[in-house]
Amino acid sequence: MNLMKLKTLFIVLLAVVVSSCGLFGGKNGKARKGDTSRATGWEYNAEETGNIPNISGYEQEAGPGLTFIQGGTFTMGRVEQDVMYHWDNHPRRVTVASFYMDETEVSNQEYRDFTYWLSRVYPGDKAKLNAALPDTTKWRRELAYNEPYVTNYFRHPAYADYPVVGVSWEQAEKYCGWRTDRVNEQILVDRGIIVHDNTQTGKNVFTTDTYLSGIYQGTEGDKPQTNTDGTTRRVQFEDGITLPIYRLPTEAEWEYAAYGLIGNTDGELLTDRKIYPWNGAYLRDDAKRDKGQMKANFVRGRGDMMGMAGALNDNADIAAPVFSYAPNDYGLYCMSGNVNEWVSDVYRPLSFNDEDEFNPYRGNVITERRRDQNGTWMVDDYGEIIKDTIADQRNFLDGDPNSQVVESGNWNAEQDRKTDNMYIQDERPGAFSSLITDEVRVYKGGSWKDRPYWLVPGTRRYLEQSQSTNDIGFRCSMTRVGSPQGF
Repeated sequence: MNLMKLKTLFIVLLAVVVSSCGLFGGKNGKARKGDTSRATGWEYNAEETGNIPNISGYEQEAGPGLTFIQGGTFTMGRVEQDVMYHWDNHPRRVTVASFYMDETEVSNQEYRDFTYWLSRVYPGDKAKLNAALPDTTKWRRELAYNEPYVTNYFRHPAYADYPVVGVSWEQAEKYCGWRTDRVNEQILVDRGIIVHDNTQTGKNVFTTDTYLSGIYQGTEGDKPQTNTDGTTRRVQFEDGITLPIYRLPTEAEWEYAAYGLIGNTDGELLTDRKIYPWNGAYLRDDAKRDKGQMKANFVRGRGDMMGMAGALNDNADIAAPVFSYAPNDYGLYCMSGNVNEWVSDVYRPLSFNDEDEFNPYRGNVITERRRDQNGTWMVDDYGEIIKDTIADQRNFLDGDPNSQVVESGNWNAEQDRKTDNMYIQDERPGAFSSLITDEVRVYKGGSWKDRPYWLVPGTRRYLEQSQSTNDIGFRCSMTRVGSPQGF
């Protein structure tokens, strides 16, 4: 084993050990009496000084299913010829902050956890459940016998560990929100702060926002949160007990994580740039044990989805279980092939010209919580806090007034210009319409029915956020708060 492979193995093992012992996913800080303010000298968390709150020693815990991705700089975009001639992924150097990402794509079983919870908590609301269910009819083809997948793929236990497909970007977002709430609810249960309430329904449902805002009461556990004087209180955001939200990764985060460049560096020198999530330009394994085996699930050529009987090379006619094939240097499975994956970005062909160098992203929609006349938070019929949009930056510098040029008239007074003015949208039969809108999202990674070109993490495609296919799934990510890697 050469020096580079030994170094890569050491880094991966170190990340696993450190993550398990708490450096990257350790315990929350504590409110300790005796600590004093460097600004005033007053004692924190002490009754005589007014119980000024202070948490020290906080280290973020890695949520269930997540792997730590140490951030850094990398060259985002095209690494080989743009055979589609879209010119929408020009190489540029950016920096991505540290974050967490799902080890695998979300599986059918994990998504069924979501739909089962909805059917139990809202038993009479078929519309809400149906809105979350994958569209299994996406398996149908006019000239192919795919009907068994329509019935079996999502529901049958044989496919429980396969990636969920037929889900839109909007459904993936809903799943992320639901997962956030269930994970934080379980954290509070495990700490004895609350107990599970299986009678939740309607507006009486635990969400992270409603709990921290004091709307959802729940049932207090045997170890409630206490002040230093022994009195009990509700958990607050400042306690750092709940985790940040699960969300779809940004395009930059996804691409950065896919390459897993931590195994290709010598100090700050990148020794080998990658085309795929693995080293080299080959799609077959060159290791002695698995020599000749495919490194991912994809189409080798016309009509060849899995190889010949007796030698099923990638062993997958459609998608494969989410833990299939070797992980990349971050420990992430199937970042190329298997199924494409939604990312959070709104698609624009010239994003590389507009986005920031740090955490590049197009898709910000800023919201704030709505209060009634008495200053109370307002919730909808499902117990979720109602939020109003105060800034929509999806088309910033690309469809908004700042990017419009009108040859006549007072263009500066046109304050309602949107993407439709930048990219032609014409609903007349037979008329030309651009596919670019504020509701079109990027997906990446290649799938079981794609050629190798789409397995390159730098390639990008897009689809309306309300649409789905039988080869697009997703995985979740989470922001890391605090230092990039712990101190």
